[in-house]
Parts: sequence; structure tokens; C-alpha cells
Amino acid sequence: MKSKCMALPGKNIIQWLKNCFSAKTEKVCEITQARQLMAAIDRGGMPLNPAKVNAIARNLGLEVSRKAPVEETIERIRLALARTPF
Repeated sequence: MKSKCMALPGKNIIQWLKNCFSAKTEKVCEITQARQLMAAIDRGGMPLNPAKVNAIARNLGLEVSRKAPVEETIERIRLALARTPF
């Protein structure tokens, strides 16, 4: 499949430029995002950005201190995921 940017601009060059440079990312629900984080950690990875881990925890409804250790926050996310019905 060709990228939208590969086609010639035609009449609407502004729309063509927007398509070339816009970074459209898929929205991922917070539970899926947390599960992806846990899967990456289980594969042996360790998150390098504690702010991202805290943001995921907050999106799940957890209160997280900026000073909380990442390991503690990860464990709290695991417990929250265990409580989810799906």
C-alpha cells in the first residue's frame, strides 16, 4: 500500500503536505496500554521513562506520587489489571 505522501499533490497541495507530515497515531485504551507495558516488562524490558509508567497508572485511576519507585507503580498496575473483568 502506498503512503498518502507518495501520490502527486494535484490541486490541493496544502492537504497533500498535511498528509505527508501529520503523525496520526492510533488511540489505545488505557487497559490495553497497561497490558502492553506489562507484556514488555515480562519479556525482560524495563521502562526507561517513569513518567510514562505513572501516566499509565493515572489513566487506570491510580493515585501515583512522582517520587514513587517505578517498581512499586508497576506492581500497582499489575494489581489493577488483575481486578479488571476483561
